[in-house]
Amino acid sequence: MCGIVGYVGWRNAESVLVQGLRALEYRGYDSYGLAISDGTLSVVKDAGRISDYRTNGVSSGAVGIGHTRWATHGVPSAKNAHPHTDCTGNFAIVHNGIIENYSALRAELLAAGHIFSSDTDSEVIAHLFEECYDGDLLGSLREVVARLEGSYAVLVISAQDDAIAAARNRSPLVIGVGDGEMVCASDLLPVIQYTRDVIFLEDGDCALVSKDSLRIENGEGPVVRAQQFVAYDPEAAKKTGFDHYMIKEIFEEPEAFSRTLAAMQDIEEMQTVLKGARGMTVVASGTSYHAGMIFRYLMEEFSELPVRTEIASEFRYVRPSPDEVVLVISQSGETADALAALRRAKFHRCRTVALTNTLGSSITREADHVFYTAAGPEISVAATKSFIAQLAALMKIVSLSQGAQCSLLLADVKQAIEAVLQLDVTKATDACAGASTLIAIGRGVFYPVALEAALKMKEISYIHAEGYAGGELKHGPFALLSEETPVVAFVPPGETRNLMLANLKEIASRQAPIIAIADPGDVDVADIAEVVIPVRHRNVFADVAAYTVAAQMLSYEVAKRLGRDIDKPRNLAKSVTVE
Repeated sequence: MCGIVGYVGWRNAESVLVQGLRALEYRGYDSYGLAISDGTLSVVKDAGRISDYRTNGVSSGAVGIGHTRWATHGVPSAKNAHPHTDCTGNFAIVHNGIIENYSALRAELLAAGHIFSSDTDSEVIAHLFEECYDGDLLGSLREVVARLEGSYAVLVISAQDDAIAAARNRSPLVIGVGDGEMVCASDLLPVIQYTRDVIFLEDGDCALVSKDSLRIENGEGPVVRAQQFVAYDPEAAKKTGFDHYMIKEIFEEPEAFSRTLAAMQDIEEMQTVLKGARGMTVVASGTSYHAGMIFRYLMEEFSELPVRTEIASEFRYVRPSPDEVVLVISQSGETADALAALRRAKFHRCRTVALTNTLGSSITREADHVFYTAAGPEISVAATKSFIAQLAALMKIVSLSQGAQCSLLLADVKQAIEAVLQLDVTKATDACAGASTLIAIGRGVFYPVALEAALKMKEISYIHAEGYAGGELKHGPFALLSEETPVVAFVPPGETRNLMLANLKEIASRQAPIIAIADPGDVDVADIAEVVIPVRHRNVFADVAAYTVAAQMLSYEVAKRLGRDIDKPRNLAKSVTVE
């Protein structure tokens, strides 16, 4: 979940690393650091955010590595920030992942006389490198990683070498191949500023990266990894006049939905995947899990295929059947528990399908079939347009069973989202901003919409929020209702409306303020709710998307009112590469 960058070439490494780490700050932002080689190693690191760092000429060297951290082992502090160095100060490393056997390695190294200066698992890599180094940077790293258990993307530099040694296992690492320069990073954002030609390392790869050459080994000898050209617009990763990335990305949702629909054209492949399947299991985490739940309701409504949903981290306790299709959803394609679930499904001989937003990610290499969303870069930690893009892909899969009928319904979604973007949610913001607890409710396919609404509210506003099925309120959560507990209710026309109206009356009798998201013509809802966010009814596909976007906007405005750090909510990172 941390961000790492390495540079070797002809530019000033410090400026390249700082710029690259700022692009990766969504992956972790509790501390940062740089190490630059210029005959000696210069290291600077501190607690806090790389966005606050001012380039200060720490070194004029053209070889360096950098890191922005999301803490796993050891509190956020200068001593626990990366890079870590060995006892001699000749080697520096940055690491993303978890070293599972670090405790045993640390004890062994302490017994050998090594002195540790941090509480992290990562520091053992630097001391192991000191033990193994014999003048061969790549060979020494190969020896080191052979002793590591766990996940890692590692970059190593030394005072003696004009190169970077790199290794990956279950944690992403991409190398940009430029003209007399190379850029290594956790993902594409730091790379595309210098080159669009990239190589994705695979698990078990070790590489020696110099300004003019790249050598990759896996196992006993060299391997060749395909170089790919990435069509990627760097401007898409900028705020371009918006206050925050999150609201910019919300406004990009209509296009993200349309682009993903257009990208999901390989209908025959999906039909092949589903042919003969007795069921489907959708596995995901967080926001992606809620997208999977929505898919379940829609798929079972429009087709005869039974669908179940499983939280990725819990899938290890489930035994899948070989005659089912397992669909794994991961925005980053590197989500650790999603990858573990995919491997478990393959172990049980299930057909596997991956849905991701990220070219070259781990999940794309391991799944039997891969479909891509076309959300584009999403910088804000709280997922918005990637969720809408996932809905587009999943709705397209649903449409396989109904053909033209569903295609007509999908055609309304973009316009429905665009209409929501023009709404004024000030009154709803007023009703929510002072709360310490908030409840969101829905029924049917709008139950997972309520779950997602609650997740967004807690992620970025820090208001305690819970989502419930409307019928579940009476089974416990009613105890929370009071004049200080707003309830956001999703009340679309259709089969759930009358039961939701009954729920609203029960809530109103407990004096809890009601913020309803409903059709503007529903006078019964307007009579009960303190505030109505009006979303015109179109069809179930359009309503699900539009109601979700309305909830995203409400969460954003509440967080903005409260002065929260919206794009970088505390304790969270976007690409969760540890379990």
